[in-house]
Amino acid sequence: MVAMLPHSTDKLSITNIFLFLLLLEISFATDNTLTCVDSICTPPSSSSPSSTTTIMSRAVARIVKGIATSDGAGVRLKRTIGASIDQVDPFLMLDEFKSDNANDYIAGFPEHPHRGFETVTYMLAGSMEHRDHKGNTGNLIPGSIQWMTAGRGIIHSEMPKQENGLMWGFQLWINLPAKLKMCEPRYQDIPPSEIHSVTKNGATIKVLAGEVDGVKGPVKDVYTKPTYLDILLPSSSSYSHSIPAEHSGFVYVFEGQGNFGPEGSQTTISEGNMGVLGPGSVVEATATSSSPCRFLLVAAAPLNEPVARHGPFVMNTR
Repeated sequence: MVAMLPHSTDKLSITNIFLFLLLLEISFATDNTLTCVDSICTPPSSSSPSSTTTIMSRAVARIVKGIATSDGAGVRLKRTIGASIDQVDPFLMLDEFKSDNANDYIAGFPEHPHRGFETVTYMLAGSMEHRDHKGNTGNLIPGSIQWMTAGRGIIHSEMPKQENGLMWGFQLWINLPAKLKMCEPRYQDIPPSEIHSVTKNGATIKVLAGEVDGVKGPVKDVYTKPTYLDILLPSSSSYSHSIPAEHSGFVYVFEGQGNFGPEGSQTTISEGNMGVLGPGSVVEATATSSSPCRFLLVAAAPLNEPVARHGPFVMNTR
């Protein structure tokens, strides 16, 4: 997605894209490997709670309401991070696109560049084709996820492969540390067959990145060591998940509503809204008695670096 963030102006012109190509000077390997020095690519270490560590439930520090907007060539979507809140380090943007009206998505996201961060596209319904300036292509289908490390630069498009029906999914932007912003691009195109679920206390947890009860997500070798879970809670059921205390995190409810946080001080979050999580090492969620609740639980190590961004370019300085 082009994702014209608050610091951007008009959509990038074809001239700007060609200028960007001249700046890239990319040698994009055919096997899509990330060619960085091993010591640079090694993610930061995360401490696990020890027997002497106090387990603290994360309260909701802030509710972020989804804002209706459009992007690309006019695709209608709902934006939380990157709209009413600037960022949740290392997360730069979160969009949900959902419509069964083809006019809301048919124009898609024509060619546009990215540099300095990662884009994560998770599809629930519909189909889109990804294509970049080096001839790489891929199909995003229901249940699939694409983790694209833009690094020093990619020019790509994301276009619908359908003319009607429901199109539904998410795109998340994750920042790269300064030492990786100019690394070679790569893709992790993961089909639904490689994404496994865990059932626990009635909850169904789809593990995209991270680990739940020994089941690991297929997304690998990401610097910020992310957790990305799609969780479905039946009405009145509960689920808790441990994440490293030093990681930033949020929940985004996209069906029903749920209560989040420690018992006695939970916050209710309704469909289309996000809860930024406060400090702690455990996330607790309970679906309301009136309906099931389906939400994303996402967390990762913050970078604590300056962010200078202009549309689809995210660096450390201007």
